[in-house]
Amino acid sequence: MKFSGEQIHRYSRQMILPGIGGKGQRKLAEARVFIMGAGGLGSPAALYLAAAGVGTIGLADFDRVELHNLQRQILHRTPDVGLLKVESARKTLQALNPEVNIRVYSGRVTSANAREMIREYDLVLDGSDNFPTRFLINDSCFFEKKTLISGAILRFDGQLSTFKPHAGGPCYRCLIPYPPPPGTVPSCQEAGILGAVAG
Repeated sequence: MKFSGEQIHRYSRQMILPGIGGKGQRKLAEARVFIMGAGGLGSPAALYLAAAGVGTIGLADFDRVELHNLQRQILHRTPDVGLLKVESARKTLQALNPEVNIRVYSGRVTSANAREMIREYDLVLDGSDNFPTRFLINDSCFFEKKTLISGAILRFDGQLSTFKPHAGGPCYRCLIPYPPPPGTVPSCQEAGILGAVAG
């Protein structure tokens, strides 16, 4: 892949970094990243990946943009309220970097479609806000031999973990074998969240 003058100018500040250069930028342009959730955690991840020139970004979320999302879900704007989050996200990301291929999945991610959905991607980021989805994404990554980066936020706290069981490391279930009983972990609606914690 040969970069145009405009591409070199766009990515110049990261291309001059040791360890990136043209070779690293080429890897980014060829990379395919799947993001589960276009909300608080998926928003900054998608923005930075698109800005960096990651070639293909897949976004899965069945939810619609609501006014209370805007305090932390920075992919979305006030006029986007009511739109599917993935459509709002696509619009924002394409405006930021029209060279990036944005694929959207607006249906629910289920055990019937999760593995097929992530199969074509190199890396999976999970920013979902519930344990059943986190376990589903983990299991799909485990069986498809995908590296999983899993994040969670609540109130003033956040956590981020990378799982590579196919490379001899643990998986999410190794850390948390079973989902907590329903109702034992509060939601953002119940406990609150500081927007900046998301990214």
